[in-house]
Amino acid sequence: MSLARGVATVGGYTLASRVLGFLRDMLTAAYLGAGPVADAFLVAFKLPNFFRRLFAEGAFNSAFVPIFAGMVARDGRVAARVFAEDAMAVLLAVLLALTILAEAAMPHLVALIAPGFRDEPGKLALAVDFTRITFPYLLFISLVSLQGGVLNGIERFAAVAATPILLNLCLIGGLVFLTPLLGSAGPALAWSVAIAGVAQFLWLAAACRREGMALRLPLPRLTPEVRRLGRLMLPAALGSGAVQVNLLVDVMIASLLPTGAISYLYFADRVYELPLAVIGIAIGTALLPLLSRQLRLGDEAAAAQTLDRALEAALVLALPATTALLAMAGPIVSTLFERGAFDAAAASATAAALVAYSLGLPAYVLVKVLAPGFYAREDTRTPVRIAVACVALNTIMALALMGPLGHVGIALATALSAWVNCALLARGLSRRGLLAPGRRATRRAAGAVAASLAMAAALEVAMRLGLSPAAGHGTARWAAMAGLVAIGLCAYGAAGAALGAFRPAEVMAMFRRPRGD
Repeated sequence: MSLARGVATVGGYTLASRVLGFLRDMLTAAYLGAGPVADAFLVAFKLPNFFRRLFAEGAFNSAFVPIFAGMVARDGRVAARVFAEDAMAVLLAVLLALTILAEAAMPHLVALIAPGFRDEPGKLALAVDFTRITFPYLLFISLVSLQGGVLNGIERFAAVAATPILLNLCLIGGLVFLTPLLGSAGPALAWSVAIAGVAQFLWLAAACRREGMALRLPLPRLTPEVRRLGRLMLPAALGSGAVQVNLLVDVMIASLLPTGAISYLYFADRVYELPLAVIGIAIGTALLPLLSRQLRLGDEAAAAQTLDRALEAALVLALPATTALLAMAGPIVSTLFERGAFDAAAASATAAALVAYSLGLPAYVLVKVLAPGFYAREDTRTPVRIAVACVALNTIMALALMGPLGHVGIALATALSAWVNCALLARGLSRRGLLAPGRRATRRAAGAVAASLAMAAALEVAMRLGLSPAAGHGTARWAAMAGLVAIGLCAYGAAGAALGAFRPAEVMAMFRRPRGD
């Protein structure tokens, strides 16, 4: 499967998942608002969700896929499957022990993640109860990550990319059906998270079976390949998860601010994560097995060209997404979340955080593209050194900016540290001769910048002429938002094609299935 086809597959399913995710968040905001129950649940959800992102989009994918894909290419599927089974057995044993320990120490763990809750015993108790329910999700979603690595390693991306849809469906169903039974949306959401982990595991187990890669569960044993996986996995967790570590730091610091700060940051995070997932994670997911295979076969020139094309695609897609979020942060947040318990003040505070986060969106995306350049060569140490430095920088800046800017300062610190992370990764690859963007990539990036500015101008004119979601309610608000999205897409598409940011024929080719695929 080509890189473009893989990106289109992962991005398409991810987009569908994120649309459902917005529906989920709209319902969550309406049911919970931005009060203490919302803050407690979001902390409870943050802990297993943090590990989900770290494993599914970070450490396990970065460490497991190069080894697995290399074994498929060199030793065949049977040997690769045996390695995956051994890895699963050891992973399950570790996760069971971790889950038992975490459940026993949950009050201390929650107090560590949200130190500000210690001053509010009721909120802390809620967060502990919710987290005890949600934490087993980590066990199942980590096994899902392994199953997803198997499927990605043989370049079968669809089932893995569709997996998050099940999480959103479970949470939506929990809000609608469990809330009346349990009397509160908080417990309903917590139990829905746990149920979603089981559903996702069963979904990918069936997908692996269809591809002839059904995984049995042997007794745990530390084979040489499993030991190698462990050595690569620990640094990869921090290396590819710098953004997620920074977001966890954001929650810890935001817990020191007045009630609502965690909720504002969460909902802003959910909005900018749509383009991050559809662009950055999709490209990174499709890029890693392709790079790993090319490098294992000794084709350095092809690998360099593949990374160049990935960077080109990332910039062409990320720049307009950033521009749109900056230009329409207020209307987007109001349209999505301002209803029920989520009032205009909460929408305004969330929009301010969204603007700050969005300033770092191109960097978040580029980190997802640059990191596989190291992981495909089984170098996880360089990204981890960079990540540790960036996490420290983010913490220092967040504490410094929290005073004058409140929760917005925390989001701004995350964006700035992401740019530092991106710059250091790019410098590391350049010094090794692994990153040297050609004239085509440079030209197209410049065209994307100019086209994004043209799109911003078109959106500003449209809003000044009265096409604004803030001016209406209900259907009118959604219609205005749809109109702005259409204007933005048309403006960027026309300007981008005219300025050479992309060629329409190449865009259409992404969605055509190659012969024999």
